[in-house]
Amino acid sequence: MLPGTIPIFPLPNVVLFPNVFLPLHIFEPRYRAMVTDALEGDRIIGMVLLQPGHEASYEGRPPVFSIGCAGVITHAEPLGDGRFNIVLRGLERFRIRGEDNERAYRLAHIDSLPEDVPHDHRDELRRHRHRLEALLAAAVERAGSEPRFPPAVADEDLVNALAQYIELDPLERQALLEQEGVLARCRALIDLLEMKTLTPRNAWKGQSVH
Repeated sequence: MLPGTIPIFPLPNVVLFPNVFLPLHIFEPRYRAMVTDALEGDRIIGMVLLQPGHEASYEGRPPVFSIGCAGVITHAEPLGDGRFNIVLRGLERFRIRGEDNERAYRLAHIDSLPEDVPHDHRDELRRHRHRLEALLAAAVERAGSEPRFPPAVADEDLVNALAQYIELDPLERQALLEQEGVLARCRALIDLLEMKTLTPRNAWKGQSVH
């Protein structure tokens, strides 16, 4: 369960998914302060996607999508001028209920949205995994690479990793994040991949899941 209030980091092109790793370079002063405070506390940061048209008010508090994913800082490299390189590991989705303006960076009051996979979904998720792997293998082979799908990766982790790593528009990723559960996300991801049968060759080149 996430805390009721967490710092949020809005970006125009990044969506985080549970149990997936995300490297970030932190350079804006307000988000340097956010990382500093997070490292002194529970190390949790919520990633949210900026809504289209944010550019005019980026320096303020432009609108964001209400559903994001919190991550914990697993690695932090302070740089000499106050910047950071960090790595987040996705923890859990959340829904924003409101914001607190007491800090230079944004603090959100949230509700956790856990994604435990019900037992009766697991068999169907495994069947969909085979379809997902077949679609990806065909696309990767068209790009001239060897498909690599580690069998030890749990079905739900594979779905989330692919939703984050493959070539998708940020709004498509956000739509996947907002799906009600991993099984629904897997179905939506398959639908997206089937629509992208004519994907540009280099969009898949070198993709692998670790």
